[in-house]
Amino acid sequence: MSLTLQQALNITQGAFDTATELHTAPLTVAILDTGGKLVSLQRQDGASMLRPDIAIAKAWGAIALGCSSRKLAQDAEIRPAFISAINVLAQGNLVPVPGGLLIRSESSQIIGAVGVSGDLSDLDEKCALQGILHAKLYSLET
Repeated sequence: MSLTLQQALNITQGAFDTATELHTAPLTVAILDTGGKLVSLQRQDGASMLRPDIAIAKAWGAIALGCSSRKLAQDAEIRPAFISAINVLAQGNLVPVPGGLLIRSESSQIIGAVGVSGDLSDLDEKCALQGILHAKLYSLET
């Protein structure tokens, strides 16, 4: 199974709906496929200009390393030299803070990743998770 554009748009809508409920700052949502390629990128009005790059990097780190960006943040605390080296290999495209989650099918197969940026990282992550659930998909870790 591969992630469809409609699923990506549903994730984005769910994330934006949650952002509205939580009164977050304007968010940007990036959805990547399993190859790390962009499927959808949407910015709420007023989202700052660097947010797309941050959202993509959160999702890219999740798909590239097979875990949430929260897990990458925890690894950065424990093994900063390792994460720094990985970020060099990733040409600086890794942002190890919460907000990037793997997207899984009903059978737990990884089908992509979502990255959300714009507010506090924990709120970004909550919006990402709610977006995934809104699309009737899954994420095993946060």
